[in-house]
Amino acid sequence: MNRNIAIDGPAGAGKSTIAKAVAKEKELIYVDTGAMYRALGICFHRQGIDPEDESRIVEALPTADVSIDYINGEQQVILNGENVTGILRTEEAGRMASAISKYAPVREKMVELQQKLGREKAVVMDGRDIGTVVLPDACLKIYLTASVRVRALRRYNELTAKGEVCELAVIERDIEERDYQDMHREVSPLRQADDAILVDTSDMSIEEVVGAIVKLYEEALAK
Repeated sequence: MNRNIAIDGPAGAGKSTIAKAVAKEKELIYVDTGAMYRALGICFHRQGIDPEDESRIVEALPTADVSIDYINGEQQVILNGENVTGILRTEEAGRMASAISKYAPVREKMVELQQKLGREKAVVMDGRDIGTVVLPDACLKIYLTASVRVRALRRYNELTAKGEVCELAVIERDIEERDYQDMHREVSPLRQADDAILVDTSDMSIEEVVGAIVKLYEEALAK
């Protein structure tokens, strides 16, 4: 039986945090697809490639070997043999990932790996097109969202807790731009799958969101 969970939603909605917690509680494998795109973005950024230069991005694709490993149950993202997990959450990596993910060859490369993971393991996978493209037959599909202001504040708190200097207004503007980019790209735009359940986390704690999704998952398995 298909036991996969697909979680989609805009930047800063808490997809990774929630997906990790749900995976842990239900003993599933967590797959952060956004981290895979961020790894690609790091690869291209290191080569000095403009994210708007599609031809160079496509040309450089073969130089980027992105794979997933697990250490003590935690996902590790490997780029050309280097564990880049610790540097994936920078704003630069996020902007680059959002920019390059609109290109069909980039998405094809990533979707192929993601679908392979979904066939081999029972997974909780989060991203922008999981329920619509990557795992259309997932047992449960969730569209996770929150207001732009709430998402920006969460990101601000996350960065300042790490000692990074940032401005809330800049982060809010960046999230709005990434939302537009993700929702209007030609290939696999961000949208709620027809059979996905909308969960707005603006006024919910992490524990409340996890509890709600676990309940929905258990109900889906019982059908």
